[in-house]
Amino acid sequence: MSKKILVGMSGGVDSTVTSLLLKKDGYEVEGLYMKLHSKLGYHEIHLKRAQKAADFVGIKLHVLDLQEVFNKEVFQPFIDTYSQGKTPNPCALCNRNLKFGEMLKFADSINADYLATGHYIKTDGKYFYQAEDDTKDQSYFLFYVQREILPRLMFPLGSKHKRDIKEMANSIKGLESFASQAESSEICFVESSYTDVLKKHVNVDNVGDVLDKDGNVVGEHKGYMHYTIGKRKGFTVKGAHDPHFVLSIDAQKNQIVVGKKEELACSNVILENLNMFDDRKEFTTTVKLRYRTKAVKCHVKIEQDKATVSLQESVLGVAMGQAAVFYDDDKLIGGGWIREV
Repeated sequence: MSKKILVGMSGGVDSTVTSLLLKKDGYEVEGLYMKLHSKLGYHEIHLKRAQKAADFVGIKLHVLDLQEVFNKEVFQPFIDTYSQGKTPNPCALCNRNLKFGEMLKFADSINADYLATGHYIKTDGKYFYQAEDDTKDQSYFLFYVQREILPRLMFPLGSKHKRDIKEMANSIKGLESFASQAESSEICFVESSYTDVLKKHVNVDNVGDVLDKDGNVVGEHKGYMHYTIGKRKGFTVKGAHDPHFVLSIDAQKNQIVVGKKEELACSNVILENLNMFDDRKEFTTTVKLRYRTKAVKCHVKIEQDKATVSLQESVLGVAMGQAAVFYDDDKLIGGGWIREV
């Protein structure tokens, strides 16, 4: 008897090819389209594509409305984190709570043995591993997924390259249109800029003081939520000849502190709300402090649900609220949320 597998389907080429590959491998495949955010007109387009993909593959497509859960678990924390002067990572929260939380509950409700998505990542049931295609690797955003569910996850694209997936879709009559679709944005509910989203819910435009590291007022900014750590534009610094960068943000006082590029350097970070895939408490490894940055060597000491991370080389522009993810070569061994820098 074949194993049943639920595939998260977005209407894109990756999830479509994923469902096709699994069906060819003999699995009993069903698809699930999740309505997450409430961006106007979004679901009408993508649900139609997902249904077209499911019809082509010859599988049943379920639709799950998770807008309320998404708002509570992902969207509101996104607003709250920016309001606190920090930089959020909504994709990591969505992966834990919805794509590998609510979707797994739905898989249980239809007696599916496994859950699959079109993410570019590998797993052996104990750990995640970086994808073969390092330009598409999504392991950073999956560090927060609960370790106990890994044996039930499958990622057919982890060992493949994006160009091959597009070529495969292009070569199959009826799938050509999926290969030529535009790539989805990293944050699905942000169309142009995150401040456009925030403006609908909080007061973003609130002029305030720009300070130097000694606390002197040196200029003016247009509202602290317009800035993230390392930003170098959109504020004034009187008499400055060199570029200045945002070093820190004080949400309560509506102030930002700026300085020279070298002042962005950070050598130690404190993490909270850890999610580890093994039980090591003190170790040397590498850490990524932002997506699309290189991993740097570090020493990690874990006490309760807090990690002290000492970097062997300083990193510029580390932001509170972002994820710090540990790697042992291509193996993801866990991570946490940056609380202090």
